[in-house]
Amino acid sequence: MKDGYIPKDQRKKILLITDDIRLPSGVGNVGKEIVLHTSHHYNWACIGGAINHPDQGKRFDLSSDTNNGAGINDASVFLYPTNGYGDANILRQIIAIENPDAIMLITDPRYFTWLFQIENEIRKKVPIIYLNIWDDYPAPYYNKAFYESCDALLGISKQTVNINKLVLGDKAKNKIIEYVPHGLNSEIFYPIPNKEQDKEFQTYKKNLFGTKNYEFVVFFNSRNIRRKQIPDAILAYRQFVEALTPEQKEKCLLLLHTEQVSEHGTDLLAVIETLCPKDCNIAFTPGKLDVKQLNYLYNLADVQILLTSNEGWGLSLTEALLTGTPIIANVTGGMQDQMRFEFEDGTWINFDADFPSNHRGTYKKHGKWAFPVYPSSISMAGSPQTPYIFDDRCRWEDAAERLMEVYNLSKEERQERGLEGYKWATSNEAGFTSKHQANRFITYTDKLFSTWKPREKYELINATEFKKPVLNHKLVY
Repeated sequence: MKDGYIPKDQRKKILLITDDIRLPSGVGNVGKEIVLHTSHHYNWACIGGAINHPDQGKRFDLSSDTNNGAGINDASVFLYPTNGYGDANILRQIIAIENPDAIMLITDPRYFTWLFQIENEIRKKVPIIYLNIWDDYPAPYYNKAFYESCDALLGISKQTVNINKLVLGDKAKNKIIEYVPHGLNSEIFYPIPNKEQDKEFQTYKKNLFGTKNYEFVVFFNSRNIRRKQIPDAILAYRQFVEALTPEQKEKCLLLLHTEQVSEHGTDLLAVIETLCPKDCNIAFTPGKLDVKQLNYLYNLADVQILLTSNEGWGLSLTEALLTGTPIIANVTGGMQDQMRFEFEDGTWINFDADFPSNHRGTYKKHGKWAFPVYPSSISMAGSPQTPYIFDDRCRWEDAAERLMEVYNLSKEERQERGLEGYKWATSNEAGFTSKHQANRFITYTDKLFSTWKPREKYELINATEFKKPVLNHKLVY
């Protein structure tokens, strides 16, 4: 029997609202892993969102599939597909049907504005749990009403936990605010042992590369959207290989697992054609891949690169760590967590009002698996919904130097550093696995259930004492 097992008829039920957990989106995968690895402890109902969802209005029983994955025989998981994430009326209907003990949200708070507007109605009956993330500072006071509407704020990054506390101020003491980093299935993403003897892996590699025998593969895996800075990664790779001999250059490859052209990003084919010589080996992965093939790609890569200027976490870095692949990443957001920067005493860095981020390179010591690129420009961006947020831009020339640094290591040294990253990522300190994530979620959600009190019917507010928020953390540190 699994640790923490509770019989089905005695479990609390949680209503999860996020992407359809059957679909391969980032938050959808996170939701799926939480449901899968906590279904022995909680019953679940899920509102599964998608754009123009073809199954809108249906109800699916996923209990049997969950049993198979969770190793139990009494899971209770039901899915309600919706367009977007539903609305207040849909939520009320499903609450009436499922009678949940809590509601849980995952993704950007702006998608749930309609829900936060009725939080007073909801929280008289059940608490709201928000697995949340925020990309960068200054502290987003425009999110304050969202954070105040929740009873438990589980921050995916250390930066997010600090932001939750800074924005809430004195009201933070009335919330459960804890660190629950992303966790992925370490049985899907893992270092393949004895790769040279693994026939299936070698066959995949041969089908992908043909007769080419690349000795240094740089891998990029993410969406083609502007903030991912894919052209910078391409320019960094070009500058790196231009410093090699023709023979060395021929044995290097930049492999991109992303859309070649996207209106949310750019035309990468035009970037490569115009800015890169023909002997600069750059290729795209062929079509969509299943998770087994994706695991193969990480295992054949020598390094994973991600230069995003705004990144709450960076799941492709987590996938790389779990496969024993070194990482080159911009020092921003949750990507900092995965590089394990440390204080002088060797402890993993944490953030507060005086030190909200390491994007200025305050601390330089980090895990051996990481090759950080520090932003050279920290500029302010914004929109009407998010009036201000830092945009951390690194120089592609600096990224090229990190590529050369990794290249100059021996194959054995790169593998050794990657495996050190794997050991740390799967350790109790980092815990970037589905099981660690689920255990943390259970601990803090059980704490919520044991301490939560329904919201009062009315709240008296002295409007004459209203004060506009003033930034309560340093901008220069």
